[in-house]
Amino acid sequence: MKAAVISLGSVSSGWIRDALKKYFDSVDDLDINELEVALGGKDGQVLYKGKPLPKYDCIYARGSFRYAVLLRAITTLLNKNCYMPLRPASFTIGHDKILTHLKFQEHNVPQPTTFVATTAENGKKSVKNLTFPVIMKTPSGTHGKGVLIADSEESANSIIDALSMLRQPFLIQQYIDTDGRDYRCIVVGGEVIAAMRRVAAKGESRANIHSGGHGEKIELDEKTKKAAIAAAKSCGLDVCAVDILPSVKGPLVLEVNLSPGLQGITRVTGIDIAEAIAQYLFDRTVALRSKEGKEMMLELEPEQEVHGPLDFRGQRILLSEAVSSASKISESDEVVVKSRKGKIEIVSKGPKKKSDE
Repeated sequence: MKAAVISLGSVSSGWIRDALKKYFDSVDDLDINELEVALGGKDGQVLYKGKPLPKYDCIYARGSFRYAVLLRAITTLLNKNCYMPLRPASFTIGHDKILTHLKFQEHNVPQPTTFVATTAENGKKSVKNLTFPVIMKTPSGTHGKGVLIADSEESANSIIDALSMLRQPFLIQQYIDTDGRDYRCIVVGGEVIAAMRRVAAKGESRANIHSGGHGEKIELDEKTKKAAIAAAKSCGLDVCAVDILPSVKGPLVLEVNLSPGLQGITRVTGIDIAEAIAQYLFDRTVALRSKEGKEMMLELEPEQEVHGPLDFRGQRILLSEAVSSASKISESDEVVVKSRKGKIEIVSKGPKKKSDE
């Protein structure tokens, strides 16, 4: 069997690639900057260094938020023919804090109180619903970048004025006092396989290792593990990191990380996380190649999401081509349509039975 790791060439990606070589017949290291997507005609195509990408049994795609749309396009075209631990939609969801928090809301994942503002006026109104200090975030960013703290209404209004000049939505979030501590959890296949407590550097509120913090080994309680697993599942992730704040109300999920660094948490916990990921990817790939696996693959096909207004034709709703295609419903199928306020569900019952003549 053949596997590939799409990445920016980080140390962590290299560890995973090397671990995969113990299980797969061959493993290719694909530089994300050398990948292209060609659309048009009957089928789209993924190119690597100008040539069609070979077929793989498993592809683990990693990359920063700057590549979210490209990664979604690549995995959308390739996911039907191989196993991928991250659903195509997860790249745009997990790399956008607003969409991530919406997924948490949809799946009842515990999270801090969060407001989404699009203008300075709305942001200043939202601040009045929270006690100080408050957290403000841009939709994208990693390693704690794009996260600001305001300890008064005056400083909050100044930050809001600056954020509004970016002409994009931003988040205003409840501040949870954890004394500069949070939890980093690695979720693989619906299990928390490793966790550490991150402690912020002196004078720093962010516990990120990239911001000077350090990690400590910790054994999570079941409630925190459950929150981490639920967060990963809500965003369509079989492999990811989840950042959680401990609070008097219980664990509150901050975000998911689609391409987590493994060096710090491997050192702190002593767990070979790259090996655990590689073994899971291999076992999952083998399962999906079996007869039962083909049925499992159908369950893995991603949901297509449409954000924004629907296309109406009079009183009728016209579904997009992408959504229609992903449903695999054909004109010959008999369907059941359930409708109530704010929700429409269409379920295929398979091809129509020919009536006796």
